[in-house]
Order: sequence, then C-alpha cells, then structure tokens
Amino acid sequence: MKLYIYDHCPFCVRARMILGIKGIDAEQIILQNDDEDTPIGMIGAKQVPILQKQDGSYMGESLDIVRYIDGLSNEGRLKEEIRTEIQTWLDKVNSYSSKLIQPRTVLIDLPEFSTQKAIDYFVNKKEQNIGSFQNNLEKTNEYLQQIHQDLATLADLIQSEQALNKEISMEDIHVFPILRNLTIVKDIVFPEKVENYIKNMSNLTGISLYTEKAV
Repeated sequence: MKLYIYDHCPFCVRARMILGIKGIDAEQIILQNDDEDTPIGMIGAKQVPILQKQDGSYMGESLDIVRYIDGLSNEGRLKEEIRTEIQTWLDKVNSYSSKLIQPRTVLIDLPEFSTQKAIDYFVNKKEQNIGSFQNNLEKTNEYLQQIHQDLATLADLIQSEQALNKEISMEDIHVFPILRNLTIVKDIVFPEKVENYIKNMSNLTGISLYTEKAV
C-alpha cells in the first residue's frame, strides 16, 4: 500500500496514526503542495491523504482510510465514541488554531514546500481563509492566551497519558493531529499531562513533532 500525504496536513496525520497504531506498513509519499494533477488523477479532487490499496485502487477521506486500515488488523476496532466534552473542545480549537499553525508551516522547510511555487500556492489558498499570514503571526500572543486556556481544559479531560479515553480510540485520531501541529509554535506551553500525551502518541505512531523546528 501507498499513502500520499503532506507532512503538515492534520488529516494526513490521522491516516499515519492508524498505520503506526496497528503496525501496518505502507509507503508514505509526500506530494508537492501545488501538485494538483496527481491527486485529481487518483480521486478526482486536490486533497490528501490518499491511500492506494493493495488492489491498486485509491481511497480518499482521512476517516474512511482510518476505518479501512483499522479493519485490516486482527485486533479489536477503535472505539468510535467521542465524548461531548472532547467534541466541544475540538470545535473551539479548530475555529482558530490554523491562525497559529498555517503561517508557520512554510517557515520550517517541510518537504511539500520544496519550491517557491509550492509555498506561494499554499499561502495564496490559506490566506483566503485566515487572512494575512504576517498579520496572524503578529497576533501570536493573542492566540496563545486562548490556546493556553483551552489546553488547560483538555488536560482535565485526559484520562490517560497513553490515550485520551484510557484506550486508543477515535478521540485520539481527532485530537492528536491538532496537538502535534501546535508543536510548531515556539512559545506554546503545554500542561504536563498534555505534553506527556503528545510525546507518548508520537512515539506510538512514529509521527515526529515540530518542537525542534518551532517558530
């Protein structure tokens, strides 16, 4: 199997997580961010992740991929339930976290941005949604105040530093990608419980953090 991804993409992190959790090998191929032809040729849309299955067919949509890979394992399936408190946290943090994360993704030499054309493509697309990258970088302290409050809330919801709800579930598939990408923010301070969870999940899934590259 092959998994087509961007390193920065939180939806791709979901698919990468289930591979690591279930110990299933798949070649991970990083596309250039401005490459439209490849994903459109596979699934008819410019989006990732894309899984090329054993039979050569392609599958898009991160959660579909998660459930497909989960079903290949002889282990029990991940629990689908997401606590209301976790969903509320996700909805809130997703409403603004991209303003902290996206302006930084083009500053740390990620492989999907190996050309200026790929960088420009990303910036032009994302600025349509969140506004000027530079303006958002200048508002970092404002966003940090909010995320620190929300991380404190999350810490109270973590039932185990190995899994949010004591055992690996869809809660982890949804929450870890956001936390992993937030490690790109240099001045962010994670509560100890959250930081330990992030490190444990990174080790389990083999997905590296951005801590050493943070800006």
